[in-house]
Amino acid sequence: MDSRNLLLSILFYAFIGICLLYPSFVIGETNAQPAHLIVNASQGGSKIPDTLFGIFFEEINHAGAGGLWAELVSNRGFEAGGQNIPSNIDPWSIIGDESSVIISTDRSSLFERNKIALRMDVLCENKGCPTGGVGIYNPGYWGMNIENGKSYKVIFYTKSLDSVDISVSLASTNGSQILATSNILASSSEVSNWKKVELQLEAKGTDHYARLQLTTTKKGVIWFDQVSAMPVDTYKGRGFRKELVQMLANLKPRFIRFPGGCFVEGEWLRNAFRWKESVGPWEERPGHFGDVWMYWTDDGLGYFEFLQLAEDLGSLPVWVINNGISHQDQVSTSSILPFVQEMLESIEFARGDANTKWGSVRAAMGHPEPFNLKYVAIGNEDCGKKNYRGNYLKFYDALKRSYPDIRIISNCDGSSQKLDHPADMYDFHVRESIYTSASRIFSMNHQFDHTSHTGPKAFVSEYAVTGTDAGIGSFLAALGEAGFLIGLEKNSDVIEMASYAPLFVNDNDRRWRPDAIVFNSWKQYGTPSYWMQQFFAESSGATLLNHVLQSNLSSSLVASTIKWRSSEDNTDYIRIKIVNFGGEAVNLKISLDGLTNSKYFTGSTKTILTSKNLMDENSFTEPNKVVPVQSLFENAGEEMDVMLPPHSFSSFDLLTKSNDLLISSVVDPVYNSAATA
Repeated sequence: MDSRNLLLSILFYAFIGICLLYPSFVIGETNAQPAHLIVNASQGGSKIPDTLFGIFFEEINHAGAGGLWAELVSNRGFEAGGQNIPSNIDPWSIIGDESSVIISTDRSSLFERNKIALRMDVLCENKGCPTGGVGIYNPGYWGMNIENGKSYKVIFYTKSLDSVDISVSLASTNGSQILATSNILASSSEVSNWKKVELQLEAKGTDHYARLQLTTTKKGVIWFDQVSAMPVDTYKGRGFRKELVQMLANLKPRFIRFPGGCFVEGEWLRNAFRWKESVGPWEERPGHFGDVWMYWTDDGLGYFEFLQLAEDLGSLPVWVINNGISHQDQVSTSSILPFVQEMLESIEFARGDANTKWGSVRAAMGHPEPFNLKYVAIGNEDCGKKNYRGNYLKFYDALKRSYPDIRIISNCDGSSQKLDHPADMYDFHVRESIYTSASRIFSMNHQFDHTSHTGPKAFVSEYAVTGTDAGIGSFLAALGEAGFLIGLEKNSDVIEMASYAPLFVNDNDRRWRPDAIVFNSWKQYGTPSYWMQQFFAESSGATLLNHVLQSNLSSSLVASTIKWRSSEDNTDYIRIKIVNFGGEAVNLKISLDGLTNSKYFTGSTKTILTSKNLMDENSFTEPNKVVPVQSLFENAGEEMDVMLPPHSFSSFDLLTKSNDLLISSVVDPVYNSAATA
């Protein structure tokens, strides 16, 4: 074989090898569907509302109790069993047996709004007691996360007829190992009336499923009430679990809708969330049973804490109030005025001067300045119920008289027909539309294309793919939702707000699936839908640029283009987002028209969210299985050719103007904060 034939043979077999190893290298481009995106990058375009993308928190899936709120003790006031005695003290359990200790409840608490206290009759004494003593323990919410070297603040109230010797301990799952302990010695005169005990324990070991123990070896009768244990290190010292709040902060939410959801309504009004019961000292909050999602919450995460969290995140609070309607019962319009007054007083609590009745309660809680409350939703999913319209008008009129600047949100959908009542916004909240399949929600990127530009704007307060397409948080769900959000962004002249739901789920109590953020006592991860939302973190307040997408793939390809400025380095970007919902790669040509005297720096990036299988999910063992991957975009310019993988969500951040900033750093391959999440 001559040298020429030898060279041809080498090249041929090398080509075959490349085809076998990287079929997309050869086949992908030839089979890829062509498309052309032409962007008008001049100074034109329209401003996207500052509030477009935010978050919605509901007390569901133990999202707050045992989740975002860092309280470790479940049923800390012994009220979860009800006000009748004797009552169930679950999940508290007894250390010892009937021969050594008897546990009961009575109504001896010093707190008027929650009279139940725990009584412990110790029958054994000293060496006659079991090793370690007798008493009670609390496992928290499927275990307390206790970590070596970290400190935990324990508070409880106690009284006794005699002197006491109480051991307060953080112990391992089965109590065999003491991780931290302290002894409380008090004379009978010191504890003859209720005594508040505060102490700080530093853990000398780690157990993610630990428990709190209150034990003694001294015979007598001891009462306990309002037992709390919290990590000292919480978000800004506010009582929130730091890592979960950080995941919220990474979304850069412009608003927080709270506290529900069905949680606001209750299955019955007697179990609905009542804001007045959730403010003031935590010991005096009675708590309540959320009968929709079927668990007790002590309301440590209350109205004040929601307002504080919104402020700390730089988000606007959206306060959802009960309008006298639950799932099973309703207040007639003729009797609704007391509920209207409750709402007005809740606004005074948030916005009133510190010398007003309810503003003074807020000030006493440590926030003398008013909160920036501008949005109130009248009810949740109540449109069409018998008394909704009549009740709504009473709330609307009272709010407009007292607080004319507050924007009022109706439960009724005004996207396809004009509302028959006044509103500043309407809630696009039709269950069969917003909780649906991936293909249907993707097709809804055109939902608001023909919505009237007169009248109130839309609040898409809950959206998500559910059912078989979703699993417990699939890539397919995120892909469909991404297409939907691009449609919202493109129609942001008629949409003011949008939020995913539900936000959180404790892996031990999945009342709803899927959810954006999954956690247990010590770990957390974002589902693909969580990571998808980060693509829109810069959209609120940005400029929507005009573009034309030329393609034969209108049913599977959707794009939007924004111009935004980074607040961190005062740098201007054009962000092009494209969802390829189809199963074929797309060879996309991008043309930027209207740029003058622009430069492109190595800081331009591309970010892609895709996965091998549509039903891929993240998990505690693989938290970053499906996350966006970011890399430098080498060929950024006025004319670009890019390959969009099948089933993918791509974003191109083109650095168009820099404040003399030289960017030379290497981009982390995992988008934003996957490592910290």
